[in-house]
Amino acid sequence: MNEIDEPVNSVIEAYRQAVFDRDVDAFMRLYEPGARVFDAWNVWSYESAGEWRGSVEGWLTSLGDERVRVTAEQVQVRGEGPLLIVSAFFRYAAISSEGVELRAIKNRLTWALRSDSEAWKIVHEHTSVPSD
Repeated sequence: MNEIDEPVNSVIEAYRQAVFDRDVDAFMRLYEPGARVFDAWNVWSYESAGEWRGSVEGWLTSLGDERVRVTAEQVQVRGEGPLLIVSAFFRYAAISSEGVELRAIKNRLTWALRSDSEAWKIVHEHTSVPSD
C-alpha cells in the first residue's frame, strides 16, 4: 500500500462500516458539508451533505433487520496532495439477520476526496448503473 492508497482505504472502510452498522451520523461524517452528490436513484443531484442526509436516512432506516455488506472492487486512485479522485465498483449485498445474502446490486462509484487538517472527506460523489 502506498501513501495515496491509505487514506482511500480508510474512507472506504469507514463507509463500509457505517453502512453495515446503519449509522447515518458516521456515514455523513465522511462528507464535507458542501459535498455535491449525483445519485443513481430518484434525485438528479444533492447540492449539500444536508440534502444528501435525507436520502441516506431513508435508505438505512428502511432496512429493518437487514444489514448491507459493501465491497469495493477495481479501485483506482488518481491525484496527489490534498485532492484524490477515486473510481471503483461497489457491491451492496443485503444480509438477513441470519447472515444469508438476500440480494445484491453493483454500482459504479466515483469520489473526489479532499484532505483538511483532520481527515479526508468526500467533496463529490457520482454513482451510476448501466441503463439496460
